[in-house]
Amino acid sequence: MASLAWGTAATVLLAACGGAGGGGGGEGDAEFNEGESTIVNPSDQTGGTLRYAISSDFDSPDPGNTYYAFSWNFSRYYARTLLTYVGAPGEAGTEIQPDLAEDMPESNEDSTEWTVRIKRGLRYEDGSEITAQDIKYAIARSNFGDQALPNGPKYFRELLADSDDYEGPYADEGDPLAGFDGIQTPDDHTLVFHLDDSFAEFPYVLIQPQTAPVPPDADRGERYQSRVVSSGPYKFDGDYRPGVSLNLVRNDQWDASTDPTRPALPDRIEVQMGVDQNEIDQRLVNGELDVDLAGAGMGPAMRGTVITDDDERANIDNPQSNTLRYVNINTVLEPLDDPACREAIMYAADRDALQRAWGGDVGGDIATQIMPAGLPGADPSIDPYPSRGGEGDLEAARRKLEECGEPDGFSTSIGARSDRPADVSTAEALQQALARVGIETQIKQYPSDTYTNTQAGSPSFVQDNDLGLTVYGWAPDWVSGYGFMSKILDGDAIQDAGNANISELDDARINEWFDEVVTVEDPDERASIYTQIDQRAMEQAAILPAVFERTVLYRPAELTNVYYHVGYSMYDYMPLGTTRE
Repeated sequence: MASLAWGTAATVLLAACGGAGGGGGGEGDAEFNEGESTIVNPSDQTGGTLRYAISSDFDSPDPGNTYYAFSWNFSRYYARTLLTYVGAPGEAGTEIQPDLAEDMPESNEDSTEWTVRIKRGLRYEDGSEITAQDIKYAIARSNFGDQALPNGPKYFRELLADSDDYEGPYADEGDPLAGFDGIQTPDDHTLVFHLDDSFAEFPYVLIQPQTAPVPPDADRGERYQSRVVSSGPYKFDGDYRPGVSLNLVRNDQWDASTDPTRPALPDRIEVQMGVDQNEIDQRLVNGELDVDLAGAGMGPAMRGTVITDDDERANIDNPQSNTLRYVNINTVLEPLDDPACREAIMYAADRDALQRAWGGDVGGDIATQIMPAGLPGADPSIDPYPSRGGEGDLEAARRKLEECGEPDGFSTSIGARSDRPADVSTAEALQQALARVGIETQIKQYPSDTYTNTQAGSPSFVQDNDLGLTVYGWAPDWVSGYGFMSKILDGDAIQDAGNANISELDDARINEWFDEVVTVEDPDERASIYTQIDQRAMEQAAILPAVFERTVLYRPAELTNVYYHVGYSMYDYMPLGTTRE
């Protein structure tokens, strides 16, 4: 058996963890953007209530049924996973370490079998022991069967061997794991994952909240979100109230000595949902709120105020998140099923206007390729649709319209999240740009908490509502080209609900590359394949990149242990505390 030590791969995006201590200034002497590289206001003070708010809601607080980065970040308060990321600012935050696991996974020679042993003595909030079978069950409910939870990736379903006929734990009243042979549990503290094919990046899959244990007797399918059974330092205080609130209190069964990532400083954590973004921003500045849960940064109104105020500027971080903000161009709807019609959109887009929609230079850097610059294989020189002065190449757009048989243009709709001002501004900027060449669009707005599953994430809804274009954002599930691109570009990733390949791109060569790359052990060779995937996907005109996002994050003076975690593209929520009584 070869024990794999997984270290820093690059400075990128979707990850986890916490921890206090380190550098940074004390309260009142922090500097602009200090939280990007150091810990601001370090403290080990416990107690108090940490106050969150969000303009929308969770897609679900159930760790097995969520795909929003902020939800992956927040759920760690009550849900521990097999592996997690080191809690640190900068590149160190991309290193993997055990959480529930006793040590790092061990693999066989061809990376088709992975063994994970979990720590002994871990307990749920009711004092019952956490077992390997509970983790296997959690993976089963989120990935398998017609009634599998709709939100979140389905990597385990795609990767595990001997599971094609498994109908999931909700199929009948017998043993819920009968026939699920892709994961073996030889004892209560060991999991053995059997994969169909080599998958060199498998340890990154084990950071996902879908590996948080679920006691089968407590599971109620999608209704489990009302009262998730805690394996972490906090538990639900009453039921989750969708659209209203979620409150957490300490879990006295959590053992801090087993947990490398959660200092658990506050006594209580409160989340308010459905709060207007402008109100959230104002309450942050007034000291009436500690954290904007969405982690997407301040809205345009307050952002422009604080970024130019010398006194407030010291409370601001403006990190390069490497999250891509973009527009999906559906490849199935007519006339967009013709590549030339999609290319017309690429040429007609006003990149300067798209950047302004995200707040100009403080909101993001203009993107011409798909992969963020920090990912191995990213190539900023990829730019198959050169823009004249940033405003678009209208002559080239008109030539493409002629080529696809739509010389006078055509009509389609743009989907956007109604509670995200920058999304709506992006749709408006694109609408105005496309109208210059006769492409007429109608903007249709939907709430964030259903957008990724029920509207943009449902191919049938996209078809029925003519959503040829959809405003979206993406951060990698882990730190590689596969972790970033596979769910949004691989034809095999298209789902009936919770679909992230919203363009429905199903290119045979790209699909082959995704199958091939994870069998390659050499990281440089993998990076080269990721470059080719990015180049070809851009040539297919399935994604219109807008910006690599920069967020404007506000940290109130009383918030402690604040730093930007490159994994989640937001503050690391686990170490946060408050000096407020």
